[in-house]
Amino acid sequence: MALPSSPSPPAPLTFRGGAAGALAPFVLFLGGVGALALQGAPDEKGFWPVLLAALTLGMLLARDRTRYADAMLDGMSQRMVMVMVCAWLLAGVLGAVLGAGGVVTALAWGARRLSLDGGAYVAAAYAVCVVVSMATGTSFGTILLCGPLLYPAGGAAGASPGVLMGAILAGATVGDSLSPVSDTTIASAGTQGMDIGGTVRTRLPYAAVAGAAALVAAWLWGGSDAGAAGGAVPPLPDARPVALALLLAPALVLGLLLARRHLVEALLLGNLAAVLLALALGVVTPGALLHVAPGTFGATGVLLDGMQRAVGVIVFTLLLVALVGTVQATDLLERLVAWAEGRARTPRAASAWIVAVVSGAVLLTTHSVVAILATGEFARRTGARCGVGGYRRANLLDLTVCTWPFVLPYFLPTILAASATQGGPAHGMPVLSAWEVGRHNGYAWALVAVIAWLVARPTRPHAPDTPSSPHLTVTDPPTSNPT
Repeated sequence: MALPSSPSPPAPLTFRGGAAGALAPFVLFLGGVGALALQGAPDEKGFWPVLLAALTLGMLLARDRTRYADAMLDGMSQRMVMVMVCAWLLAGVLGAVLGAGGVVTALAWGARRLSLDGGAYVAAAYAVCVVVSMATGTSFGTILLCGPLLYPAGGAAGASPGVLMGAILAGATVGDSLSPVSDTTIASAGTQGMDIGGTVRTRLPYAAVAGAAALVAAWLWGGSDAGAAGGAVPPLPDARPVALALLLAPALVLGLLLARRHLVEALLLGNLAAVLLALALGVVTPGALLHVAPGTFGATGVLLDGMQRAVGVIVFTLLLVALVGTVQATDLLERLVAWAEGRARTPRAASAWIVAVVSGAVLLTTHSVVAILATGEFARRTGARCGVGGYRRANLLDLTVCTWPFVLPYFLPTILAASATQGGPAHGMPVLSAWEVGRHNGYAWALVAVIAWLVARPTRPHAPDTPSSPHLTVTDPPTSNPT
């Protein structure tokens, strides 16, 4: 008896106008986001109508509208998306409880006691985020933990808002590009058949140069305009140093992440610890946490405020991954890789094509690991044929996907970082747009220069791609922690 055959994959989604029709919704989205970002769109909610317009245009151009709708839902229903939605809701609660408990003003008090004002405070915030992101390997987790605390506290420290949030994002980027447990590190090494330890060692000099440049920029330009002009540092609000004990809650989250526990598990337990500590210390009352007004069928309180903070970025994310899902349902990425396959003839040209193709992939998919996995085989075959070593190929892939998603205003890291500034106005710090945050990411911009130098630098003959220790072959995106 013949065995049943596995179902064949569905044919690629097609659009009227071919590739131009498939990309038209994405072009509309990018143009709208760019225009709003340059006008100073205050938060991710301003991008919602642009995404709706782009999705509607795609529906009109799609030859199979039912398949288009299914592709939208497939993009929105990815497990990783649901992990991020849960994480943002829970991180919003954690930040709200810590803020209501007075942690931000206590941090500002501590920074003043240590004489960390202006650029010194921004440099210290950058260093803290580097340590957290290197330890956890997750830029999203670093932004969620550090952004809502370090950014508002910069008001009393006389920090420049844009430079400070850019430094926080930059510190989070360092771990994504260099940490041995980062999903992009694992994917880049695995797709090229190289060991993670050797990949990190060869990447360290490039990351160190960009990291040092970001640190110097944070120190030199981190002071506010008033401070640079000789104005006084803003007065320190009344602080309760005892509130610093609430930092045990994010420390618990960090410890669980270091133990490789799930991000959602870590945040749930961190929320529980924060609530119990706040009540025990008397810095938050039960009524402030949650208050139900009789007869109004409504509720208010810190817990609800924290969850509502995440609504903007969650809706943006769902609409964005729906649009990306429709692009991924086409064969555009496969055609891009195939088109570039035979155009590299020299090591320098191969390096340039690896950077160009993975850049195109990450711009189309908005997901760093997906971009690496989609183009990894191209990088391996083309690079090996032209004499580009495995470590160099892995570094080109990883360093490239740690640039554009951390500077352009339609990627989740910049959107999330901008969302983390919502608690700033209460402490004299403005709400920033994703464009304002991304353009101040000194580490990512320094990486662009490092990559350009790396591509232009002649390659030396290398031994066959045999790693010094057993390597990890990656076939699926890591799922332990979101980037």
